Amino acid sequence: MRQYSIADLESRLAPSPRMPVLFVGHGNPMHAISDNAFTREWSRIGADLPEAQAIVVISAHWLTPGSTHITDAPRNRVIYDFGGFPDALSRVPYPSEGDPVVARAIRQQFLDYEAQLDAQWGLDHGTWSVLVHLAPEPTVPVLQISLDYAMPLPELHATFARLRALRDRGVLFIGSGNIVHALGRARWEPHAQAWDWAVEFDRVTGDALRERRVDQLLDPFRTWDTARIAVPTDDHYRPMVAAMSLLDPDEDLSFFNEQIDMGSIGMRSFMTA
Repeated sequence: MRQYSIADLESRLAPSPRMPVLFVGHGNPMHAISDNAFTREWSRIGADLPEAQAIVVISAHWLTPGSTHITDAPRNRVIYDFGGFPDALSRVPYPSEGDPVVARAIRQQFLDYEAQLDAQWGLDHGTWSVLVHLAPEPTVPVLQISLDYAMPLPELHATFARLRALRDRGVLFIGSGNIVHALGRARWEPHAQAWDWAVEFDRVTGDALRERRVDQLLDPFRTWDTARIAVPTDDHYRPMVAAMSLLDPDEDLSFFNEQIDMGSIGMRSFMTA
């Protein structure tokens, strides 16, 4: 395996204006092949994003308890990690390149935290179902970083904050999950009304994000009574924490797709203004 020097890593990601950070509520995989208010907003935002040197996604659907992995295959395979959906969803293409040099640059930024390179994973639906709208024809490498599901939220926040400097080298970071994600309480009928607790938890977390009350967001179950219902497991909440860690303290956020889908899936998303 080729060994990359510091010069290799620095030359691959040239200094750039600071790139934005996004957190995207990805919701139902069917959004990948749907034309609706959510997907149209993804397309609108994607068209206005500055040109990146790499896109790095932190998806709720890649959990690696006890470690953090970074994709480093030269070309990404598409993972159809779901069942019970129309066959058309499992035929969605998303041809994209990876980049072993960028993967090593990310690992280097983690410093003493030992992240692992992973050529076996690909792009799961938390990534490609959003990118088919945000970046439908990627011209830069796309990588994923996994979530250590055993890591406490404050430690997760501190760990991903180490990657912040890569925003100044053309890296566009996207967290992909859902702040409110109670799939077991989903209402499948069209135009279903949102549960009161889902609306409440979405509201209070949105306020905390806007006001950058990080301590509360890193301890949601003690902070808000509705958290136990709205976040029965925090796999989809963690990408928001990772995205939040990449923000500068004085950066403003703008929200989009602030609706509750299927009664219990919060689509609230944000990006640096």
